[in-house]
Amino acid sequence: MRVFPTLEAFAAARGSVLGSSGWRTVTQQRVDAFADATDDRQWIHTDPARAAGGPFGTTVAHGHLTLSLLPALCAEIYRIDGAAAGVNYGLDKVRFPAAVPVGSRIRGTAELVEAVDTPQGLRARVRVTVEVEGRDRPACVAESIALFLPPSLPPPVPSPVPSSVPSSVPSS
Repeated sequence: MRVFPTLEAFAAARGSVLGSSGWRTVTQQRVDAFADATDDRQWIHTDPARAAGGPFGTTVAHGHLTLSLLPALCAEIYRIDGAAAGVNYGLDKVRFPAAVPVGSRIRGTAELVEAVDTPQGLRARVRVTVEVEGRDRPACVAESIALFLPPSLPPPVPSPVPSSVPSSVPSS
C-alpha cells in the first residue's frame, strides 16, 4: 500500500501508477448477494446449470458488481493520511471489456490521472483497471472521481461567559 502523508503529496503523484491491489476471488455467493441487492437476477449471473450452456460457459459477475468493488480495491492500493475523508464525486469512461467468470480472481491497478485543488478540497481522478487473472482483456476500466476533504481545524475553544450576562436561573 502506498501511503501519502498529505493531500499535496498525493497530488504530486499525478500521472503515476499508484499500485495494484491483491487478488480476490469472485464467488457465486457474492454474485448472488449482489443480484439480491440489485434485483438483477439474470440467469447468466445466478443459474450455474443454465449458464454452463450459455455464452460464457459459466456464471459471470455483474459488470456493476465489478465496478462496485473499486473503492475496496483502491483502499488496498493507497491511503491519504492527510485527508479528513474521501467523498465519491462520480465516474467517467466506465467500460466492461471482458466478463468476470465466477471462481476467477481479479485485482485492480490504479493510476492518478488528475488532481485539482478546489475550495472544497482535492478533486482526484483515478483510472482503475480491473484485470482477471490469466486473461488478456480487463474486466473493467473506469475513472473514479473523488473529493478528498482537507483535515478539519481543531474545534474552537468556547469563550467564558462574561459576568455581566444575567443568569437564566432566577434567584430566590
